[in-house]
Amino acid sequence: MRTSSTELRDLGLAWIALSVAFVLLLFRNALFSGEVVVVATLFGMCALTAGVAFLLHELAHKVVAQHFGQIAEFRADYQMLGLAILSAMVGFLFAAPGAVYHRGNITPKQNGLIAIAGPVTNLVLAGVFFALFVVAPGDGLLSTVASLGVWINAFLAGFNMIPFGPLDGKTVKDWNLGVFAVAFAVMGGLAALVLFTDVVPIAF
Repeated sequence: MRTSSTELRDLGLAWIALSVAFVLLLFRNALFSGEVVVVATLFGMCALTAGVAFLLHELAHKVVAQHFGQIAEFRADYQMLGLAILSAMVGFLFAAPGAVYHRGNITPKQNGLIAIAGPVTNLVLAGVFFALFVVAPGDGLLSTVASLGVWINAFLAGFNMIPFGPLDGKTVKDWNLGVFAVAFAVMGGLAALVLFTDVVPIAF
């Protein structure tokens, strides 16, 4: 898998910004506790779970694009990174930190498959973290990390399937309405279930 120092830099900056944004969104009250250990633990958990979710999402786009012979690299959108942090501060996270840009001859189907690869990866990761949540003992740190992993991946899968602007859902919808409808129903439904119920509670 080909990469560059610019891509690695942008992936790292986007990872940090998203981690901060998720801490602000989910644990805003705990941040004002004044306890350094608590704040560091919260950031570490979000960096781990959001980092895995974000990096594998973008790498899925990149790997599929390169599979189809594309030149593909991730580039951060610094304005959108700022928006992610600001939106998290007011209670909603607009998570569009950048994109994998690719070029070369490509069909609409291949473009659609590149787009859907990211949300599908988050869907799979949500399942992996849910399995960990089920077997994790009690409500300790491992259970909290697992539940956070489910929450973040369900959110990213559902959010990215919205058929709007630069989000993956629009590209998938433009390629195949049937595939989009099924993916949107599954991922949007999972996101709604996780975000608006206590099926996988987050408590810290």
